[in-house]
Amino acid sequence: MKHYLPEPSSVTPSRIGVLLINMGTPDAPTTPAVRRYLAEFLSDPRVIETPRWLWKPILHGVILRTRPAKSAEKYRQIWTREGSPLLVHTQTQRDMLQGYLGEALKKEGLPADSVVVEMGMRYGRPSVARAIETLRQQGCASLLVLPLYPQYAASTTGSSFDAVAACLQRRRFVPALKMIGSYADHPAYIDALKERIRKYWQREGFTERLVMSFHGAPEQTRKDGDPYYDECCRTAQILAAQLGLKKESWTISFQSRFGRSQWLQPYTFDVLAALGKKKLRRVDVVCPGFVSDCLETIEEIGIGGKEVFQKNGGGEFCLIPCLNDFPPWISAMVEILMPELRGTLKPQGAPMLAEGGRIF
Repeated sequence: MKHYLPEPSSVTPSRIGVLLINMGTPDAPTTPAVRRYLAEFLSDPRVIETPRWLWKPILHGVILRTRPAKSAEKYRQIWTREGSPLLVHTQTQRDMLQGYLGEALKKEGLPADSVVVEMGMRYGRPSVARAIETLRQQGCASLLVLPLYPQYAASTTGSSFDAVAACLQRRRFVPALKMIGSYADHPAYIDALKERIRKYWQREGFTERLVMSFHGAPEQTRKDGDPYYDECCRTAQILAAQLGLKKESWTISFQSRFGRSQWLQPYTFDVLAALGKKKLRRVDVVCPGFVSDCLETIEEIGIGGKEVFQKNGGGEFCLIPCLNDFPPWISAMVEILMPELRGTLKPQGAPMLAEGGRIF
């Protein structure tokens, strides 16, 4: 077997592949499918930094024997006729972004078909490798990667880079590669969040307290220099300021704790329990670190968080939807990507690269 994969016979030097990467999802809400997904996800050393000799017996001897059935039941509660919400939303984002980018390119005198958008999942299907192969087959000569994680973390954005690099190691031609590392404080991203929340409040009324719940991470990663905590705080602070919220009317928290070690605090469920005990008549929760609704937002917060809040004496509980296919979010992605695209694309009618200038 050849060490390097064969390449298409022709490429378009000015065509760029934009690759959206999201976390991933099981193929179905069943125990076997969840077990396959968790086996891949929890085997990533970026996700679990415990030494392999210690972690593997725990993973295969305990976790993959007990957790898949419980998780499958949770997935069944959120699964739609179209499939996994995370996958459906990410596919919609890909399709909308293709159209939005085409219009933006035409306005700047750039070929509308010079960018091809594809999506891949870090774990599960469709894989990052499959997405890159699709872009290559469509003649893309360079690659611009947008991880769908606004705040950088080694376990998400860093792992996405690992997946891209591992795929390209098998390619005969390596692309002119760019990757967006973070957009936690990008004005367009903040504006999209602000508009999402404002439109919700216009329809449902204002709340006593807004909880901004981000995915958790082990406290040790912060000590080791991961910027994730600081970037989450920056997003929350800027968003609160843009919404004109007083200090006492919003709270940041972290969800999805796994294992017994200390994670970033305060924990979302602890915050919701405390707010419930204060007998708040209503609390709203938004998850700014998730650009697509998924298990962690719909089930963990929408069902589990609501139960915690109300069992402790709280009143109405509202989960504000993620950005999903919200048009301002698709426009925000265009604004995040366009500065990188302008530096590579040539106006219509401009000379192409010479024969020897192939960059993939």
